[in-house]
Amino acid sequence: MKVLVQRALNASVTVEGQVVGAIDHGQLVLVGIEKGDSEADTQRLADKLLKYRMFSDEDGKMNLNVQQVSGGILLVSQFTLAAETKKGLRPGFSSAALPAEGERLFNDFVEKVRAQYDKVATGQFGADMKVAFINDGPVTFILD
Repeated sequence: MKVLVQRALNASVTVEGQVVGAIDHGQLVLVGIEKGDSEADTQRLADKLLKYRMFSDEDGKMNLNVQQVSGGILLVSQFTLAAETKKGLRPGFSSAALPAEGERLFNDFVEKVRAQYDKVATGQFGADMKVAFINDGPVTFILD
């Protein structure tokens, strides 16, 4: 499981012309589920995401987490994070979880984040999503 988290001034997901999820400042989180991932992975990364100190304190140091700044979290399924890119010029996706398993584990991850924090929005699993955001910093991390 890979989670790409970006500090955002704002972010939204649109599907077929309708906004399905949006936040003001906080985290845009792209979530890639791989074969072999489990509920233990979703729990570990949900806990880490919520505690990850990527927001600046009064001294300009990254000492605050998303909850401490009352930021929103926009969770978006992104199977291309599981791409194999070391060989050739075209990504391979044999390491990505099958769609049904990916959806189950993505939903489990969403539930685990929401159980600990209430400012959570999502995209739509499997849809052709248009993601818009302004990266703050830019600040981007890969959690795995």
